[in-house]
Amino acid sequence: MIFALDFFARRLAQGLVIVTLVAFLVFTLLRVVPGDPVRMMLGPMTPPSVMEETARELGLRDPIPVQFARYISQIAVGNFGTSFIRGTQGGSTGGSRGETTHSAENRAPVIGLIVQTIPYSLLLGGLGILFAIIVSVPVGIYAGLNAGRWPDRAAVYLSSFLVSLPNIWLGIVFILLFSAKTGWLPAIGYKGPAYAVLPALVIAFELAPVLIRSISVSVASGLHENYVDVGKVRGLTRRTIISKHVLRNASIPLLNLFGVQVIGMLLGGLFVVEFIFSYPGLGLLTINAVFQRDFPIIQAVAILSGAVLVVVNMMVDFIATNIDRRLQY
Repeated sequence: MIFALDFFARRLAQGLVIVTLVAFLVFTLLRVVPGDPVRMMLGPMTPPSVMEETARELGLRDPIPVQFARYISQIAVGNFGTSFIRGTQGGSTGGSRGETTHSAENRAPVIGLIVQTIPYSLLLGGLGILFAIIVSVPVGIYAGLNAGRWPDRAAVYLSSFLVSLPNIWLGIVFILLFSAKTGWLPAIGYKGPAYAVLPALVIAFELAPVLIRSISVSVASGLHENYVDVGKVRGLTRRTIISKHVLRNASIPLLNLFGVQVIGMLLGGLFVVEFIFSYPGLGLLTINAVFQRDFPIIQAVAILSGAVLVVVNMMVDFIATNIDRRLQY
C-alpha cells in the first residue's frame, strides 16, 4: 500500500512537470509561427483597427509568459476556454464580422467540443487496437515459438510489408475498394458503428507490425531464460512452461511497448485517419482547429493527450511492477 502511494505520488509529480512543459511548448509555438487567428475569426475584410482591438480583448497582444500564466490559472480551475471559431450552436463563426458573433457567450466551450468527439475516437481507437491484436498475438507468438524458422521469417516479411504502407495511401485504397467499388462498408462521416470499421482497419495496419515483432522477440527471448530449463527439470510440460511462464514474462516488455509506443502511434494515427475519412472524432476536430488557427482547441488537445500518455505509462509501469517484483521504481 505504501509502495503504491509512493509510486503514484512520484509519477504524478513527474507527469505534471512533463504536461506543463508540453503545454508551454505548444502555447509558445502557436504564438510565434505565422498566422493571425483574429483574421480567421473576423474575416479578411475587417479593418485592421477592429482586428487589433479584438486581439487585445482576447489577450493575444500580451507577452507570452503573461498569456501562459493566465491560461494555466484557468486550467487549474477546469476552464479550457472557448473556441475562437466554433459557435455554441455547433457551426463556425469564423469570417463573420458581427460584433456579438465573437463574444465569449456565443463561442463553444473547448471542453464541451472535446467531450462530444471523444466517444467517436474511443470507438475508432478501440476497434483499431482490437483488429491489430487479433492478427498480431497469434502471429507473434507462433513466430516467437519458431524463432529462426519459416514462421519467424514470414512474420518479419509480413511486418516489413505492413509497415511500408502509408496510412494515407491505405485509407484511400480502402475507400476505393470497400466503399466506392463494392459498397461493402461506408467510408465518409459517421452514421453508425459500421462507419468506424474501415478507418479502424487502417489503424490496425499501422499498429500490427510493431506488435508482431515485439511479441515474437519477447517470446523467443523468453524461451532462453533459465526458468524454462528449471521447468523442464521439474517435469512441466512445454505447454505449461509457455502458457504460465514464457507468455507471462513476455507481457512485461509488451506492456511497456503499449504504453510508450502503441498509444502514441494510436493518437497520431487517429488524427490522420479521421481527417481522411472525415470521421467526427477528436483528430478531425484538432486538424480543423489547426487549419483555422483555433488556439484554445489545439492547446487543450495537446495538454489532454500528454496527460493521457503520462497516465497510461504510469499504469503500465505499475502493472509491470506487480507482474515482476524484481522491477524497482
